[in-house]
Amino acid sequence: MKIQQISVFIENKEGRLKKAIDVLSKAGINIRALSIADTSKFGILRLIVSDNKKAKEALESNKFVVKENDVLVVEIPDHPDGLNTILGYLDDDKINVEYIYAFVSNKTDEAIVVMKLENIEEGMKALKEHNAKILTLEDIKNL
Repeated sequence: MKIQQISVFIENKEGRLKKAIDVLSKAGINIRALSIADTSKFGILRLIVSDNKKAKEALESNKFVVKENDVLVVEIPDHPDGLNTILGYLDDDKINVEYIYAFVSNKTDEAIVVMKLENIEEGMKALKEHNAKILTLEDIKNL
């Protein structure tokens, strides 16, 4: 199942990341996963949160530019070849991985990765064919 990720565009200057996180905190939003990529002038904060609508409204009302896009959240066997195996399934079907980031939970023995794929539908199909566990939003909320 596809999950909606929030991407927040923030200036790469002191206090802006803290401000974005503070806005989410005050709105009662739980961050389940995050990644930040930066350049010298701006950053992209990517988030899986407990309530996208509420998070987006809170951030936008505080002058942040927010975009939502589809990602897959996949459980990965937590051993040295786990991620390589999953990436192999996608590579075999010529599915490009645009970016990936990971998070952990003490409620599972598996590693968990967020994947942005060039073709998300084909990626889901390839992963399901190999019995990879694609998490739902409900699964993520329970981690």
